[in-house]
Amino acid sequence: MMCPVTRKIVAITIFISIAIICHPQPNNPDPFESGTITKAEPRPFKVLTAGRQITIKSAKTIKTIMVWTSGGHRIVEQKAVNASSYTFNITINEKIFFVMLRLQDGKIYTEKIGVQ
Repeated sequence: MMCPVTRKIVAITIFISIAIICHPQPNNPDPFESGTITKAEPRPFKVLTAGRQITIKSAKTIKTIMVWTSGGHRIVEQKAVNASSYTFNITINEKIFFVMLRLQDGKIYTEKIGVQ
């Protein structure tokens, strides 16, 4: 007779303890308004594809460029581009590539591109 009553008391005690320990988080303001998350700036370059030819046009001077496949093989690595445009042809049979640009102001950008 005491066993069911004891179980109910233990269950209620556990439930109340969990409710006290796990209190809800306070309301946080919108992260964009508080300044903790900044809105993404538009990229100062465009990647144009025409078949297997890739052209990168930038509003700023491109210092270095590196292109690699989804498997990790580098296909282009130019360190002294010093131009606002760069064109190259893809000679391997891959569809997904990654481009990394370092601009004159020191900022580095990466982008995933696909070709047909």
